[in-house]
Amino acid sequence: MLSTYAAYQLTTQNIDRSLTIVKSDPMVERETAYYLENVGNIKTAEDFVNDSRIFQYAMKAFGLEDMSYAKAFMLKVLKEGTDESTAFANRLADKRYVDFAETFNFSRHGETATTFTKAQKGTVDLYMRQTLEENEGAKNEAVRLAMYFERKAPDLESVTGILADSAMSTVVRTILGLPESTAMLDIDKQIEMLEDRIDITDFQDPDKLAGMIERFSAMWDMENGSSTAESQVGLLFSGSTQTLSADMLMSLLAR
Repeated sequence: MLSTYAAYQLTTQNIDRSLTIVKSDPMVERETAYYLENVGNIKTAEDFVNDSRIFQYAMKAFGLEDMSYAKAFMLKVLKEGTDESTAFANRLADKRYVDFAETFNFSRHGETATTFTKAQKGTVDLYMRQTLEENEGAKNEAVRLAMYFERKAPDLESVTGILADSAMSTVVRTILGLPESTAMLDIDKQIEMLEDRIDITDFQDPDKLAGMIERFSAMWDMENGSSTAESQVGLLFSGSTQTLSADMLMSLLAR
C-alpha cells in the first residue's frame, strides 16, 4: 500500500494524464458540455443561482459545493461583487468567495459577466481539478487534502483564512502536531495560537510548501495509518465540513 506522500507524488507528477482521465468520465463530459453551452446565456445573478446545473457546477469548481443550499448567501456574494472594500465577499475570511465573485462579477460586468474566459474555460479547468481531488480522496483522503493544500495555501493572506476553511485547518493542525480538539477553542484563541506558530509568507515559498506537504503526509500516516486514512473517505469533505456554514462564515468576517 502506497504511503500518502507516494500517492500524492504519483498523481501530481503526472497531473496532465490524471486530468485527462477525469475529463473522459461520461458524467463529467455531460455536465461540462451543458455548462459551456449555457453559462454564457446567464445574464443576472438571480438567473445564475436559479439554474441548478450551472450553479452547482460553478460552486463545485470553486470548492463551495456544500454551500449550494445557501442561495441567498451566494446571491449576496454575487450581487455585491468585489470592487468595494465593504462588499460582502471582501468581508469574508474565506478567499474562495472573493474568487467566485470576481469570476462571476455581475456587479462590474452586468449581463456580460459570464462571457469571459475565466467564467467559462477557467471554471471548467477548476472543476476538473476539483473532481480529480475528489477521486483521489476516494482512495486516500489525505492525498486529497495534500493536493488541496498545495493549490490553495499560496493564496493565504492570514491565519484567519486557514480557520475559515476546515480542510486547510486540518492540514495545518496536522503539520503543527496540534490535537483536533483545538478546533473547538474560541476563534480568537485559535488565531493567536496559529500566529505564534506560523509565518504566513512561508506558504508562498515553493520549497517550504513542499516540505509542509511532506510533513503533513508523514504525520497523517503516523497518526492515522494508511488504512485508516482510506476508511475516512469523505469525512472532511462531506456535509458541512468542507465549507463552513453561513452562520460560521459570518462570524469569521475578515478582521
